[in-house]
Amino acid sequence: MSLRESGLDLLQPSFPSLCSITSAVAELANGGVEERGAIFTRREVVDFILDLVGYTADRPLHKLRLLEPSFGGGDFLLPAIERLFEAWVRSPERSGDAALELRDSVRAVELHSTTFERTRSIVVAFLEEKGIGKAPAQSLANRWLINGDFLLVPLDAGFSIVAGNPPYVRQESIPDALMAEYRARYSTIYDRADLYVPFIERSLRSLAEGGQLGFICSDRWMKNRYGGPLRKLVSDGFHLKIFVDMVNTPAFHTDVIAYPAITVIAREKASSTRIAHQPAIDKQLLSTLAQDLLGMNGSGPSEAVRDLGAVVAGAEPWILGSAGQLGFVRRLEDSFPTIEEAGCKIGIGVATGADVAFIGPFDGLDVEPDRKLPLAMTRDILDGVVKWRGRGVINPFADGGGLVDLDKYPRLKLYLEARKEAIAGRHVALKAPKNWYRTIDRIYPALAQTPKLLIPDIKGEAHVVYEGGQLYPHHNLYFLTSDTWDLKALQAVLMSGIARLFVSIYSTKMRGGYLRFQAQYLRRIRIPYWDKVPSNLKRDLIEAADRSDVAACNRVVFALYGLTNEEGAALGGSSD
Repeated sequence: MSLRESGLDLLQPSFPSLCSITSAVAELANGGVEERGAIFTRREVVDFILDLVGYTADRPLHKLRLLEPSFGGGDFLLPAIERLFEAWVRSPERSGDAALELRDSVRAVELHSTTFERTRSIVVAFLEEKGIGKAPAQSLANRWLINGDFLLVPLDAGFSIVAGNPPYVRQESIPDALMAEYRARYSTIYDRADLYVPFIERSLRSLAEGGQLGFICSDRWMKNRYGGPLRKLVSDGFHLKIFVDMVNTPAFHTDVIAYPAITVIAREKASSTRIAHQPAIDKQLLSTLAQDLLGMNGSGPSEAVRDLGAVVAGAEPWILGSAGQLGFVRRLEDSFPTIEEAGCKIGIGVATGADVAFIGPFDGLDVEPDRKLPLAMTRDILDGVVKWRGRGVINPFADGGGLVDLDKYPRLKLYLEARKEAIAGRHVALKAPKNWYRTIDRIYPALAQTPKLLIPDIKGEAHVVYEGGQLYPHHNLYFLTSDTWDLKALQAVLMSGIARLFVSIYSTKMRGGYLRFQAQYLRRIRIPYWDKVPSNLKRDLIEAADRSDVAACNRVVFALYGLTNEEGAALGGSSD
């Protein structure tokens, strides 16, 4: 089946060049595995997901409608068809005319033409092996399978089940014309959303009332910025029934750099969510876990399964930790202002776009003295205190705004022009050639002279270092300043585990358990107003930070927030 036969000729794009869209789809359709974002799922995991969405052979599956949005080599499609055929054979109501009775049971889409034909042949062969004649088998395969772009091909809604592994493709890998058409069609494509986001949107909108979606894909959208509109869509009309964390499990045929999770989302009234983490990839164990998650064992959730309410709340990141942590965080959010409302400012250091040109040994930067600043980098604070290693950054900005006139700074001009090839080729320079020598971020020299806390982006624990006001932060360091809070006292609060708790609740985890201590997550931390902190606790916080005594920080913070023993345990410490 050609792209035109699959319905591409019926598209009504929001801009005139249909030809450019067709060409872009064809480019992806003939691309390699990486271009298409194809990752192949192990059979044990496929069976687990089909069990979770209720696509089991003991049900009349021929009366349901199954959608597979990106069937590839058939990882989900073929096991589903096996179950469908088994259920149909069992049915006492079947007429024996498979081509008639099963014609609307499956719709499955695949973009890649060669993969489509190969899998279609397997489907036809399977049906013929089951005793369906060649012509009916061909007829069913032609009816079930669509060679085209799932985000563009015409499809009826009203599916009972959607299951699969949507492609993981970054926007920059998609031709501009095609990306523009996707954006015109799908409201959840926001910021730098990957392609699986609109796949989930269309799949959800394709569900019938009571229908269920079961996907294994990246968990990034559940907490990060670009997933906000999709989370809102789920919150407004669906129920997150099941979440299974699959990070660090061998869920796929090949080892991939991904952060997978299984989600089951239903078009029904929302209630609590059942959660499991990192199950063993074993057929029998996964079958038992599916029964626990579905509440089929008759005794409530096992120790491996938790029931959690209030996971989904508008566009807010999903909190999928323990019930104790959730309750603790909600109380803090109800009782205390955000860290910025309490008078603290959070920012990120300078991104230059060409560190090799703008950054070097401070004493070796041969420019006018007021055109360079000493620079704090992650390696300067590895030991928990600042040990400056002598790097500096060029500052091309005038104090009053805009760039300096290079003719008034001959040494700076000579320095930059000697490195113009590296500097002028950056995207920011190509957009505004007259300003070719600006750094991506504006530099404010006063920040170097301001006392601040420095926090590296990626860490297993909150790494909070006090810097007294001599260095300008590099772009992989976040900084906190305050005109109200004593920074040493604030350092103690953030060292206590409060920062890690909020960041771990709201951010996505990296491999190895590392967290992203980014501004968007740090801004969610709650602290008291400084003038409401008792004087004895102020003193104790400062002393604990000066000693870098995490245990002491915890003890003071327990008193500061009025924590119960259970909340202290959620924070990761003791009140003793």
